[in-house]
Amino acid sequence: MPLKTSIFGSAGSIFLAGFIALLSSENGYTVMGIPSLIFCAIYSFGIHWIFFIHAYSYQTEHYFDATGSFTYISLSLILIINSINNYSDNGLNIYSLIIGSMVIIWAMRLGSFLFKRVKEVGQDIRFIEMKKDFFWFLMTWTLSGLWVFLTYAAGLLAMTSVSIENSFSHYHYFCLILGSLFWVIGFLIEVISDHQKKVFRRNESNKGKFIKTGLWAWSRHPNYFGNILLWFGIFVFCYGYDVPLWTIIGPLWTTFLLLFVSGIPLLEASADKKYGDDPEYLQYKSNTSVLVPWFNPSK
Repeated sequence: MPLKTSIFGSAGSIFLAGFIALLSSENGYTVMGIPSLIFCAIYSFGIHWIFFIHAYSYQTEHYFDATGSFTYISLSLILIINSINNYSDNGLNIYSLIIGSMVIIWAMRLGSFLFKRVKEVGQDIRFIEMKKDFFWFLMTWTLSGLWVFLTYAAGLLAMTSVSIENSFSHYHYFCLILGSLFWVIGFLIEVISDHQKKVFRRNESNKGKFIKTGLWAWSRHPNYFGNILLWFGIFVFCYGYDVPLWTIIGPLWTTFLLLFVSGIPLLEASADKKYGDDPEYLQYKSNTSVLVPWFNPSK
């Protein structure tokens, strides 16, 4: 990747996160004397840069996904503890406990799953050339820091707000229930589809084959659909707490990355290269939704 592109990508990520943090820091707690959203942005990038130093020094990508999960978990715990410490002044923000728990459960499950997978496989093909280039590799880790901050934006605002609603309308309760439902369904879809693919790959008789059973019969990427749905669930849940509408950028950002950047395009290209001459694969691809699970009567 050109040097200018790598530097621009890193600088643009920092600028975007800083701009959002500065605009959204009113009416919130402080963490270590720093406005909460600004602290969250600094923390997210800082953790990723620390692990980047190790990754570049040892030319390894094994801890890339785990670093994102660690950032989600540790940041959630910091904000929950900070909310409890502020209990006597502003009342306990129960959203910190609920939202933080949602994110911690998701991040622990996905982070451990991805870490075990990359250890079993030995490498992540996305990083073979990238990790040799300092600025390209740095940009990727910086983008991951931005990904954590943007995706978590609605949750971070709800968790760090000092404005506590004492009474909820039917609308608020509707958002809380709908958001929770989205999160549970999305989480289950992600967990089940990941498990089904892991079991499929461990079966020696399936070597060289592609999965088209279980949830994978209704979507070519059901795990990504589950991931997107659960983050929309967190946004809807937080929207019931009157977080700004712009925080929908979180799940939209995740959707954009998975649909057009680092998720589906790479996997689709890899599958096409591997199975492109297989009539069964071509039929599966033409009859199966790329993302949203959908019943196809032609199956």
